[in-house]
Amino acid sequence: MIFRGSIPMLENGIRKVFETLGVKTMTIVDLGCSSGPNTLLFVSKLIDITTEQCNKVVECDPMELLIFLNDLPGNDFNQVFRSLENLEKGTSDQKGNTPLFYHISGLPKSYYNRLLPRESVHLFHSSSSLHWRSQVPEVLEASRDALLNKDNIYISEASTSFVVKCFREQFNKDFSTFLKLRHEELVYGGKMVLTFCGRKDENVYNGDLNKLFGLLAMSLQSLITKGLVESEKLDSFNLPFYGPSISEVKYIVMQSHMFELDHIKLFEINWDPYDDTEGDDVHDSVCSASMFLSLLEQRWNL
Repeated sequence: MIFRGSIPMLENGIRKVFETLGVKTMTIVDLGCSSGPNTLLFVSKLIDITTEQCNKVVECDPMELLIFLNDLPGNDFNQVFRSLENLEKGTSDQKGNTPLFYHISGLPKSYYNRLLPRESVHLFHSSSSLHWRSQVPEVLEASRDALLNKDNIYISEASTSFVVKCFREQFNKDFSTFLKLRHEELVYGGKMVLTFCGRKDENVYNGDLNKLFGLLAMSLQSLITKGLVESEKLDSFNLPFYGPSISEVKYIVMQSHMFELDHIKLFEINWDPYDDTEGDDVHDSVCSASMFLSLLEQRWNL
């Protein structure tokens, strides 16, 4: 899974918080947690890492974790908490370790808003979520009659420079807002570990996801051909998405003057759901396809 690629950075972030701040209760927030059995993989790993760090210290007092699972109100939090029983069973089987107490709560709200009190969080984590924008660029939504990105649902080779500018500015606005809000909520010395879709090429037209969304747009055309969807719905539909380059991310972080980048890394995954050579990556591509379909169902009432 995509999450596995960020585990070393997560371990390093927890270690630094543990060693530098020396807190007895650590508050951690998983942003865009989604739902399903894999949602708690992060929590399980978090408990393992924290327990390991605590047991490296002689006579370490029992550590407590306050964990918030955040996503939009429409997320299936009931499914998340039904999975807690398996998590509790797994952690109770640990032997020879300093007891670790954890408390898990749901936090149904957009992370483009303030979530928690000032200086209350020690670690923010987000995996496979921050590429989603708070909304489709307003000008594209307000100009449906103009069909500025006709036959496309994201940036394609046929998209104009103006359309690209709209998507990029929406990312800049959202990510800047995100950093400002998290800076207010983090304690001094706190950490963030963020993993999201981007692109390795500086040319915005050359991202792998551009091709993926292009294929999806072509598939949606077949629904129009079959008379299942009106052509106007596709012509006016754009994904609230942007996959930035590393330099774009660095620039916004530096411009914010709020954070220092400890580490930034680009790793590739296999988006082909029919290629089983990469194991977990295939699962990510299937899950991503499910998210896109869910978004279309909501928008088009399919």
